[in-house]
Amino acid sequence: MVQGSYAIRRATVDDAATLSVLAARTFTETFGHLYPPRHLQAFIDESYAVDRQQVILAHPDYAVWLLEHEGVAIGHAAAGPCGLPHADVQPGDGELKRLYLIKAEQSCGWGSRLLETALAWLERDGPRPLWLGVWSENFGAQRFYARYGFQKVGEYLFPVGETNDLEFILRRPLVAAADPSTTA
Repeated sequence: MVQGSYAIRRATVDDAATLSVLAARTFTETFGHLYPPRHLQAFIDESYAVDRQQVILAHPDYAVWLLEHEGVAIGHAAAGPCGLPHADVQPGDGELKRLYLIKAEQSCGWGSRLLETALAWLERDGPRPLWLGVWSENFGAQRFYARYGFQKVGEYLFPVGETNDLEFILRRPLVAAADPSTTA
């Protein structure tokens, strides 16, 4: 999808280094203030290492999209099989793994476009239950996902160093997506 000087494209293994840097930047911009610097760095080093991004990008069950502005990556979304710790997760359920934009590009509508791209890919073979995890205190993201039919169905702890963040597990049931333009 290209609009003006913005474009969304599916990432390839060749984008692993770009994704690594972007994922570290967006996670730090969003959540970096919550953690001691050494815990944050250890999490980033493990979770967003280039070799880990290569594995994800090469795996046929996962997909990552980059949002680019004038050729520079400014956001990303990742999707794949659901790995959230909830008793109702079934084989074949999909999960939005990540959705981040750099701060300067948030609230411009591109997060919605990235999400819609990931949801369409997750449901390319037909509707199925979709899941995601969101920080319990990220109220804006919770409202955003609710517009797409996601509802809280559980909780779990997400470790970053010695900090355990309370995450909400959201699920969109096996129904057509809500039209976000018709909900508040």
